[in-house]
Amino acid sequence: MNYPKILTIQDISCVGQCSLTVALPILSACGIETCILPSAVLSTHTSGFKNFTCHDLTDDMPAILEHWKQENIKFDAIYTGYLGNEKQIHHVIDIFKNFGTENCKLFVDPVIGDNGKFYPAFDNNYINAMKPLCFGADFILPNLTEACMLTDTPYQESYDKEFIFNIIHKLKNLSGLKTIILTGISFEKQTTGVFIAEKNQPIQYYQHKKIAKNCHGTGDIFASTFVGAYLHGFTAYESAKISADYTVSCIEKTKDDSSHWYGVKFELALPELVAKLNAN
Repeated sequence: MNYPKILTIQDISCVGQCSLTVALPILSACGIETCILPSAVLSTHTSGFKNFTCHDLTDDMPAILEHWKQENIKFDAIYTGYLGNEKQIHHVIDIFKNFGTENCKLFVDPVIGDNGKFYPAFDNNYINAMKPLCFGADFILPNLTEACMLTDTPYQESYDKEFIFNIIHKLKNLSGLKTIILTGISFEKQTTGVFIAEKNQPIQYYQHKKIAKNCHGTGDIFASTFVGAYLHGFTAYESAKISADYTVSCIEKTKDDSSHWYGVKFELALPELVAKLNAN
């Protein structure tokens, strides 16, 4: 695919450097025609801001999809992020079935929770709706909380490699899943990393520096970069490495600016990402 067309489905936080305002520029910088289907429009993201507004776009989706059917619009890849409710998940399953080209790649970042807890408004019913979407995808990019939820495994703050491999094997055994990118797995204080598990391939782990600053939107940055790098022609392992290194660089460019608490300055690191992509 020299110039693939991707559809990404997630919310727009007008201020806050996450979701579509991250995915669109990163994917575009990767040389990919990027189309969007917003799941909601928020005045800001929901972490740290007060009195934010939110307009749910679930009811707008059917008319958009009907128009696309009339125009015979197809995508070479489809990538989902934050989906606001179970009805949206069902719309996305329909999109996976009807709007991909013959070799369309399906990527799911299952935004469900973190640190062993659900994000607000999600519950077990949401997980049950999310499972068929995840397990019908070519790539899934969960954090540990999400991986535990998807496999009905009790979450553990402390874990060893045996626990992580057990989670990965549970995910691999679920129907249809081809590649698992398990993020934020740390076995020591100074480092963290990502596991890459491809079908019929040995499990790989990329370890990198851990920065002791929690930043909003870095999961969206990692996922969008992974999708962009993979569609650019890199392997799953190479794409995970590029994504992890880029995310670390974004945090490093932001960590000393206390006024920039709501996200990371990913734009300042885009030239580094483009240079790495073009070195392929």
